[in-house]
Amino acid sequence: MKKWFSIVALFTIFTILAACSDDSSSDGEGDSGGSEDGDKVTISIASWAFGSEGETNLNRLMVDAFMEENPDINVEIDESISDPWEESLASAASAGEMPDVFSVSHVPTGMANDWMMEVSEFVGEDEEYEMLPDAVKEAVTYDDSIYAVPSSQNILGYFVNQDLYEEANLDVPSIGMSIDEFETAVSDITNVNQGVIGLNEANAIPEWYPAAASEDLGWYTFNDGFHLDSNEFIAGVDLANNINTNGYAYATLSEDEMANFNGEDANEVWMNSEIGMRWDGTWAIEAYEQNADFEWDFVGIPGDRTVITHDFYGISSSTEHPEEAYKLAKWMGFGKEGYMKRMELADEEEEVGLSGVPLITDEEVLDEYFERVDVPGLEEAYDNIENAVIEPFKTTPGYGQARWEAPTGVEVGDESNATMGALIDASVSGQVNIEDYASQINDLANQKYEEELETIGE
Repeated sequence: MKKWFSIVALFTIFTILAACSDDSSSDGEGDSGGSEDGDKVTISIASWAFGSEGETNLNRLMVDAFMEENPDINVEIDESISDPWEESLASAASAGEMPDVFSVSHVPTGMANDWMMEVSEFVGEDEEYEMLPDAVKEAVTYDDSIYAVPSSQNILGYFVNQDLYEEANLDVPSIGMSIDEFETAVSDITNVNQGVIGLNEANAIPEWYPAAASEDLGWYTFNDGFHLDSNEFIAGVDLANNINTNGYAYATLSEDEMANFNGEDANEVWMNSEIGMRWDGTWAIEAYEQNADFEWDFVGIPGDRTVITHDFYGISSSTEHPEEAYKLAKWMGFGKEGYMKRMELADEEEEVGLSGVPLITDEEVLDEYFERVDVPGLEEAYDNIENAVIEPFKTTPGYGQARWEAPTGVEVGDESNATMGALIDASVSGQVNIEDYASQINDLANQKYEEELETIGE
């Protein structure tokens, strides 16, 4: 009889323990996979924008804020994805361990490797996605399909030291200046012996010049293919060469000439108020606000076009939670709610600041942003963002090869087979004449474009 009561007692205890176990599992605690009955799901994200683990970082704060707003979603930052970024992603893909959301350095590469799922269905139902500039949407649309979510946006162009021009009784360059006015502003402010120079460097000129000179051309001439044999591209290389050979750019001065300036590099020389215009992106604004002891403004590129550049998120083709992954990518990137929270967090945290400009063209977001970032030329450039030019490195098939990496077969100096980048640099420095090779490099650039275009099936 005692043995019977012992068996009954043990059975009762096990029944109670099992019931407790069922109750604890139903609240989602410790459940990393999620389920269809409302349990919390866990998704992962990887990005070079998170900095180092443990440091105060705005994007890490944004992840925490997302989880507060979405208590049914747990987000883990995948620290295993690191430089070299594409190799790291490839290793994760081979091991079946892709993050649900990840920064992608070149969208066509992610598509060719089937790393990313198509998000056309999500963005097609998203009214806020329609509030992105047309140029941005077009850049990530491949044969009517979309595979990437814009995560950040910066505007590229020149910043001007207004004090330097006013002290020299020269017209201060402003947004919308002509190419001729730009060239004059660079040359007239330069006085190397007095430690004043027109530009930090001239190598960006062949990239932006075609878009400034023609509405039919984009960055580095790209518009459904490259047009490196165009008069506009050749003129851009010639202008850069003229600026360099005449000593109007700090980067190409001799050591003796650089000794006239205060600073170890172009950044220090700019901050010491000795460069008239500096090529940079809006990621630099916070540093200028904190460190530049002179009046400055943003003047973009000559003409009326705004140059924008982006980062993108891909959503893993193997994710088990695509809706949650898209929701996170949008929060971290272009979504209104997320960007409003981003500005709020930047106000609260002294150690972090806003980087870049809003993606979404929502009036409330823009009003809030420009209350914080008082740069008149930048606001004017943003007002013209529907006429934007995309810096296409992350979205255009074959761009890396077409701009820098493809061997040209041309001998330049000690290089018997100079790369595209080396040949263009040699043209800008006056070692070779770009007109002699324009047709050849144009064919090569378009060959590389078509080759990668085929890999993504467009």
